[in-house]
Amino acid sequence: MLEVRSVDLHYGAAIALRQVSLTAQIGEVTCLLGRNGVGKTSLLRAITGAHPISAGTIIWEGQDITRLPTYERASRGIASVPQGRDIFPLLTVRENLETGFAVLPRRERKVPDEIFDLFPILKTMLRRRGGDLSGGQQQQLAIARALVMKPRLLVLDEPTEGIQPSIIKDIGRIIDLLRTRGGMAILLVEQYFDFARDLASRIVVMDRGDVVLNGRREELNEDDVRRRLSV
Repeated sequence: MLEVRSVDLHYGAAIALRQVSLTAQIGEVTCLLGRNGVGKTSLLRAITGAHPISAGTIIWEGQDITRLPTYERASRGIASVPQGRDIFPLLTVRENLETGFAVLPRRERKVPDEIFDLFPILKTMLRRRGGDLSGGQQQQLAIARALVMKPRLLVLDEPTEGIQPSIIKDIGRIIDLLRTRGGMAILLVEQYFDFARDLASRIVVMDRGDVVLNGRREELNEDDVRRRLSV
């Protein structure tokens, strides 16, 4: 389980997170919702180690990882799919997938066949450069690259952004499949409530660096959640 306890995060003098707490359980999807600029990505940066926190504690699988660098967190099973995908445009699809080998023992450095069961389009494009793929295909590649790492915590930052509806449905189906297998915790950042609601076990809503709603999906009032997401 991931536990974020009373985390503050600053960018210089500006505070991005104030006493933020949440949990993400193995076998569940925790959806982090909120308008643009409320601190969602900052929280993911805190969890993955991309930005140091000013106060608070981050616990993963019972161990304090608050001060660990990003690569140490990755080696402990934390994989991130960043907003904007951040694939390597000049590397082939195969080479992009193989960058996920960095945290694996040498004997496990093989792209599992399951990756191509989940993302069959990638199998036909292994020799193509990442930059030549469409936005939806790049998003699938970014998720596949994270799964090559065999994560136990998968962090997804707005995977539906700029993606055509058919690919959004595929991504939702894959997230739900990963959840039902019960081998990982999934932390999903989204702006679109309908997509998140159908996947979420727990919903956390942020506003101006604070958590303003936090609970099981069935416990929260849908109208209240939507109101806090509207501009």
